[in-house]
Amino acid sequence: MLQKIKNLQGVKPFRLVKFFTFSSLVIMFMATIVISALNAHWVRNILLEKSEEYASLLVENLNHQVISRFMLPVLLKYGKIRLREKEQFLLMDKVVRSTMHSFNVDMVTIYDEKNIISYSFDKSKIGQKNAGGVHYQKAMKKQATSRLLQQGSFLELLFWFPQKTKIITFAPLRAEKPLSPTLAGPVLGVVEIVRDVSDDYKKVFKLQGLIIGSCFIVMGILFIVLRFVVKHGEKIIEKRAEERLRLEEKLSQAEHLSAIGEMTAGVSHEIRNPLGIIKSSAQLLKKKMAKLDAKSSIPDIIVEESTRLDNIITDFLDFAKPKIPDLHPCRVEEIIEKNIAYITPQIEDNNINIIKKISNNLPEIMADSAMLYQAFLNILINAFQSLKTDGSITVQIDCDSNNIVVNFIDNGEGIRQEVLKKIWTPFFTTKDTGTGLGLGIVKNMIEAHNGTITITNIKPKGANVEITLPALETN
Repeated sequence: MLQKIKNLQGVKPFRLVKFFTFSSLVIMFMATIVISALNAHWVRNILLEKSEEYASLLVENLNHQVISRFMLPVLLKYGKIRLREKEQFLLMDKVVRSTMHSFNVDMVTIYDEKNIISYSFDKSKIGQKNAGGVHYQKAMKKQATSRLLQQGSFLELLFWFPQKTKIITFAPLRAEKPLSPTLAGPVLGVVEIVRDVSDDYKKVFKLQGLIIGSCFIVMGILFIVLRFVVKHGEKIIEKRAEERLRLEEKLSQAEHLSAIGEMTAGVSHEIRNPLGIIKSSAQLLKKKMAKLDAKSSIPDIIVEESTRLDNIITDFLDFAKPKIPDLHPCRVEEIIEKNIAYITPQIEDNNINIIKKISNNLPEIMADSAMLYQAFLNILINAFQSLKTDGSITVQIDCDSNNIVVNFIDNGEGIRQEVLKKIWTPFFTTKDTGTGLGLGIVKNMIEAHNGTITITNIKPKGANVEITLPALETN
């Protein structure tokens, strides 16, 4: 029933909150990745600019060293520069390598005015023509340029994690070191410097990976926390919804039972008056017929059935209008002893064993002893009726947390699960005779004493009726 009502309610609680929460997390994460990518791109641009400035300083230094340590001495000594001559080439190589030492320079190439490679770390390139390309032409116009060269697999380049990153700078080789842009000397050639900046770029990539990884961790933690909060909130709301539905169902059932109770009480009251007349008339008829026909059993049948009908009406009235208990101090163990004494003749005939486990020094309770006697008796009779010959009923009384706990345990077949679910339903019974109100009346009596009653099956077999009643506080 509850599931049907929940299904009719439509959308699950917190579904909209969950959608916005997870959507916000995804958007925040994507935005963080974009921002980190932009930051990394910005850092790479700054690094490129710094690398270009650094390369320009290297070129200027190389330009000065070549002019002062190579070109002037060679011109003074030989009158002409010819790098094809071994002595001049070795001097140039010494000057260049000593100047570029410890600057992570992979390659230095010098082009002459005709775009022919005059010097290079790679001797196989010497003499190549038109090898400078567009960058050579710009350098000849006194414009230094730089470009990145990145090496790696397709995926490495796609995700901006190349194995090698180099910066190639083309700069003019001038006759003298300029003091200012307006006093620049003539361009004698072009210098190409290839520097390995992989370590610098790897630091940038590590920073980018650290940012993205941190975002993953933070977003993951937020996701877990929000998911836990949403799930917990959803469970609380579902639990409250179930409780509300259960209360509404109980209220509806109570209203229904109240209407039935009022109707039953009215009908029972109206029936009881003529029933009493029928019973008394039958008793009078029995006396008169005893003089005429002593063997006739008709009056006895009328009296017996009237009495049975009167008991049924009494059950209806007790259920419809529960009695208010007349509270006074009493002892549960004494009431139980009276119950056992009453049913002893019946249980002895069926060889049923009563086992008593009663704790010592039990406190008193405030109760209506007559009402509890009737409630306990109904439970004992039900337990007795569920047993076969040679069965046993254990009555156990303990004190727990200022409560008296009474257990009626039998070793019968127990109660079927489908019956256990309906056991408190009014007018439900598995017996051929009876109104199905006995346990309901017992429950009303126990709850009238601010107590509780539960019925469960026990292993390996049998049933347990547990009653809890508040004990009197002892000073």
